[in-house]
Amino acid sequence: MKSFVLMATVLATVLFGMSVASRAANLVANIDVSTQTMTVSKYGQVIYRWSVSTARKGYFTPRGSYRPQWTARMWYSRKYDNSPMPYAVFFHGGYAIHGTGAVRNLGRPASHGCVRLHPANAATFYAMVKEAGLGNTRIVVTN
Repeated sequence: MKSFVLMATVLATVLFGMSVASRAANLVANIDVSTQTMTVSKYGQVIYRWSVSTARKGYFTPRGSYRPQWTARMWYSRKYDNSPMPYAVFFHGGYAIHGTGAVRNLGRPASHGCVRLHPANAATFYAMVKEAGLGNTRIVVTN
């Protein structure tokens, strides 16, 4: 069975110029607000676990299961003093997973509601979302 899948992937790459596997990627980012971590799984296998910062007191990070709506290599918050949001993956209105310069705060609530990551991790996640596609990516935020 594995050899059949491999042959089909190779054939599709030759015929269509892209990998079927990369187009059908099943990418899931699980954000656990209680532990301030984001676990990234691809095809059901955990490949990354990163510290994040979610909403600090007085703000809220939305809970639920989402598909990314859009991405921006660099975005500046219109709501919060043009704060830079590198490698932003927007998943619910203005809420995004994005890089931060405030890396010392990672692992504890510190944001206005977005999910902040170390810039290198945000770049990695952003590239994975771009490769998998918005429709093949799921973002799940839990307590």
